[in-house]
Amino acid sequence: MRTDYFGEDVAATYDEDDTGMFAPAVVDPAADFLAALAREADPEQPSALEFAIGTGRIALPLSRRGVEVHGIDLSAAMLARLNAKPGAGKITATTGDFATASIGRTFGLVYLVYNTIGNLTLQDDQVDAFRNAAAHLNPGGHFVIEVGVPDLRKLPPGQRVVPFTVRPGRLGFDEYDVVNQGLVSHHHWRDGDGGWHAASMPFRYVWPAELDLMARLAGLTRRERWADWDRADFTADSGKHVSVWRKP
Repeated sequence: MRTDYFGEDVAATYDEDDTGMFAPAVVDPAADFLAALAREADPEQPSALEFAIGTGRIALPLSRRGVEVHGIDLSAAMLARLNAKPGAGKITATTGDFATASIGRTFGLVYLVYNTIGNLTLQDDQVDAFRNAAAHLNPGGHFVIEVGVPDLRKLPPGQRVVPFTVRPGRLGFDEYDVVNQGLVSHHHWRDGDGGWHAASMPFRYVWPAELDLMARLAGLTRRERWADWDRADFTADSGKHVSVWRKP
């Protein structure tokens, strides 16, 4: 059984830890992008499956745009937060491993956002996630991933750690294992009483070309790649990418 790193301790404050990612300026372009793809596949009954649906940051606004949304997440604690939110009654969420769990039906869109492909720490598991996405897609449907580009250019020789958050009451560091393509994300935060808490989560970083090969193994073909949800050009300096693959 895969380890759940998003248990009650993380879920309890997940929506407050990085409020910027819940801002309309961040969420709306993603929801608009995904809704358009879902409607392209089925204008009358657009549908989508979110891998690692979490607390519904993207699923809820996508549902409000008229898309039937289902989700899979390993964390029962995160799903409990989702189910307590307004509008959650229109979303069907299943507890399970998104690399292997089956919903038992297909969709016009499957998507995976916010670096979550990296929560699968083995290459074989990431390949399985692509195969699982393909198995849940209607012909002509799309699989979308949003994921960061590894910050290896920031590492001078001999250094393994890159800070990603340094602000009062909140510190975050990514620790790279460049030999095994691994990364441990370390989070430190202060509570209201002044005490400090810490959590560390392992990831496997993955390159765009590697994802294209995983898609090909799953029978998918790349349609487009952008630097963000607003379709800015993806370049060598892009910090992340939004990639779309199509099921023939």
